[in-house]
Amino acid sequence: MSQTDEEEVLARIRGGLVYTESEAAFQAPRRRTEEIFAYNHTPPGDTDRRRALLLAIFGSVGERTVLLPPFHAGFGSNVHIGDDFFGNVNLTFVDDVEIRIGDGVMIAPSVTLTTTGHPVHPSRRADFGRFSEPIVIEDKVWIGSNAVVLPGVRIGYGSVIGAGSVVSRDIPPMTVAVGTPCRVLRPITDEDLTTRTTGP
Repeated sequence: MSQTDEEEVLARIRGGLVYTESEAAFQAPRRRTEEIFAYNHTPPGDTDRRRALLLAIFGSVGERTVLLPPFHAGFGSNVHIGDDFFGNVNLTFVDDVEIRIGDGVMIAPSVTLTTTGHPVHPSRRADFGRFSEPIVIEDKVWIGSNAVVLPGVRIGYGSVIGAGSVVSRDIPPMTVAVGTPCRVLRPITDEDLTTRTTGP
């Protein structure tokens, strides 16, 4: 594939248009599969090795990062993580395009952040036809267990995503949002400083 062809495919990817596995194959060197495998098999006490691997895997990673193995990523290199991040076990990044995570974000077990979906009509899924849109998770967000964040979503500052939610649209800052599809339940207020629950 020529450089012009690659640029045309990248333009379609950035535009959220459908592209195929064959068309995107030139991006394969950006996958960090070996490093992810190594991280998932590094002893818990080998913190220096784990940190070095995180720096090799992700596009950028902040300070005081905790990421409990195993985790999974399509690329790894398209993920950008801020400071004071906590990611629990079985976190999956489907990062065909960028996933940007701010500071102080907490993610519970078995969460999936997927930038990529597939067309509804089966003929458009030939050669793994797909589309990709970036995900942004702003500072201080907490995402509950088994939540799925879909392509193109932005989760606003300080928000809480309830366990098991499917987040298919943007979530405004400082709100509790739950459900399938995920919807805002209520704002987060100063009253939440005196309680441990997230209900109304």
